[in-house]
Formats: sequence, C-alpha cells, structure tokens
Amino acid sequence: MKNEKIKDEFISTLSHEIRTPLTSIKGFSKTMLDNWAVLDDTSKKKFLNIILEQSDRLINLVENVLNIAKINSDIDIILKEINLLNLINNVVDILKISYKDRKFNISSSKILNSMADKDKLEQIFVNVIENACKYSAQGTPVEIKIENRGDYNIVRIKNYGSYIKQEEKEKVFEKFYRIDNYLTSSHQGSGLGLYIAKTLIEKMNGKIEINSSNDPMFTEFLIYIPVLDSETIAKKIGGENYV
Repeated sequence: MKNEKIKDEFISTLSHEIRTPLTSIKGFSKTMLDNWAVLDDTSKKKFLNIILEQSDRLINLVENVLNIAKINSDIDIILKEINLLNLINNVVDILKISYKDRKFNISSSKILNSMADKDKLEQIFVNVIENACKYSAQGTPVEIKIENRGDYNIVRIKNYGSYIKQEEKEKVFEKFYRIDNYLTSSHQGSGLGLYIAKTLIEKMNGKIEINSSNDPMFTEFLIYIPVLDSETIAKKIGGENYV
C-alpha cells in the first residue's frame, strides 16, 4: 500500500510539472519550423534560447520530482540577484504558447532586485500564473503587479472568475487538495502546483498568501520575495548556498 502511494504521487507530480516546459519546447520548435523563412535572426535566437532554457528547466524539474519526498528537508537553494520583471516577462512568454487567447497585464512600481533561486522562482511563477490562466473567466486578463513593501518585493497574480472561501485558503496549499468550485470543474491537474510553490517560496524565506472575493469574483495570489542584503540572506539559509 505504501509503495503504491509513493508510485501514484510520483506519477502525478511528474505529469504536472513537466507539461509546461515540454509544451514550450514543442511550441517554439514548431513555430520555427513553420516560419523559418520569414523569421529574422533575432526571433530565431530568442526562440532557441527559450528552448534551451526550458530544456534545462525540464532536467531540473525531473531531478526535483525524483526527490519530492525530500522537498521539505534538504532541497538545494542557490541564491542569486534576480530581476523580477525580466523573469516574469520570460514566464509569460512561455505560457503564451499554451494560452494564446489570454491577455496578460504586467505592471511594476519601483522595486529592488530580489535574492532568490532563479530556477525555483521561475517554477513558482509558472505554477501560480498558469493556475490563474486556467481559472480566469473567458475574455478576462491575468493581472500581474510587482511592488515593494519594506523587506519584500511582492508579486500579485490576479484572475477574475474564481473564488476561494476563507476556510479553504490554507488548504489549497496542501498536497493533492482539491476544491470543488475552484480546482476541479473542467480543469484537471495533480493538485501539487500550489503545494510546490508554497514549499519553494518558504525555502527562500518568502511566503505566499491569497486574497479572494465573491463580489466581484476574483482570486489573487501574493508572492513575497525577500529584499535583503546578501550577508543576511546567506546566514538565514546557509552561506554555502549563496553565489
């Protein structure tokens, strides 16, 4: 029974986490093959870089999935200085392959660069922004706002057309947890995306919260990424993991 549970968890995690990079690799490859003669060198280089980045991310994801049982204990965190706006724009470019009809409104106030693990932060943004795409009402945008509040940069990811009750807000971050009016309906997944996002952001001394309303109906995820000097942040999670 225990082995079957581990097997089922592995399959669910793998199918959820590899879908986005595989879709990106296939989508950009097909775009290049179908439009090679009309694409300029700049576009070709951009698409090839995305394919390369997503191939690397896929390798990292598979490695993470193989070690998901240890995600709460000894997952490696490699801190670097991150430009959040650039990273989010890259994630949105990737997701546009799967969500061609979805509009993304990205805005940013004056913020400081964050200290975070780039690959894992990208994984968090993919999970949460894709989640917003899935549960947005038809014709509505996904709104992404970046702002600074003291020791944190905050990324607010908002979609219209979904609602999470107060008593469900913490439960959505539990592994395999499903909500009838939000995470099920016609959208099926492993129920691991938000669990992984919460676990990873907390490993970087950040946090994730939810705002949700039924009138008007919307759900907003707030991702807090620390803005700290390198010495302080290295001490918090181990100086050997800061580069």
